[in-house]
Parts: sequence; C-alpha cells; structure tokens
Amino acid sequence: MSYIVENSVIEQIEVMKSKFVAYLIPLKKEEDFKPLLANLRKEHKKARHIVYAYRVGMKSKSCDDGEPKGTAGHPLLELLYKKDLTDVALLVVRYFGGTKLGAGRLLRTYLQAGINAVDSASIIQK
Repeated sequence: MSYIVENSVIEQIEVMKSKFVAYLIPLKKEEDFKPLLANLRKEHKKARHIVYAYRVGMKSKSCDDGEPKGTAGHPLLELLYKKDLTDVALLVVRYFGGTKLGAGRLLRTYLQAGINAVDSASIIQK
C-alpha cells in the first residue's frame, strides 16, 4: 500500500543558528523535479545546501548536495520509503549558521525537518 500527499507543506527548524526549511511537494512526473529544484535554488540564493529525495512510481533519487555522504539525502529517502510515500519530493534547504553540527547532529536535524513536513502533510492512500 502506498500513500501520496495532497498538497505542498513547508516546515522550518533551527539548530545552533542553522536554519533548515523542509518542503514536501507532490510530484507527478520525474521530469518535473529539475524545474522544482531550480525554482528553490532561485528562491533561496543564500542557502548553503539544498538536499533532496524523491519517489515517483518505481523511481527514486536522493542527493546530499555537498553535505557529508549519507547525512542528508539518503535519510530523507529512507523516510519516504518508511512512510510508504510516493509521487513526492522532499527537499530541505539549509542556511548555515556558523557552527558545524557534525555528521550525527546533521543527519538527525535533516531527518527531523523531513519528519516535521511529513507529519504536517495531508496524506491519502493512493
């Protein structure tokens, strides 16, 4: 059984002056992802990283966008699988606050931002 999100959600958390803005966005086709990412990059020009994960049908992808390997995109993708969400993109924009968080704290923070977005979304069975 799989689920989809009905509408886009934006959630934000702050950890040690770094701001994490999570976007959970319905995604019908894989081709729609690149323009979506490009728009977020334009909107958040001063952001240090935009990490993401998406699932569309049987296809999925994640990206750490320069964060330490496995600390950002992959945990978000695992969250989508764990929640059985499909046809969705989960992106987290990070504004660096001047303090390095370390790999463990970084992973937990990206994951928490994603969880907050998923928890506040309207989710329906596909």
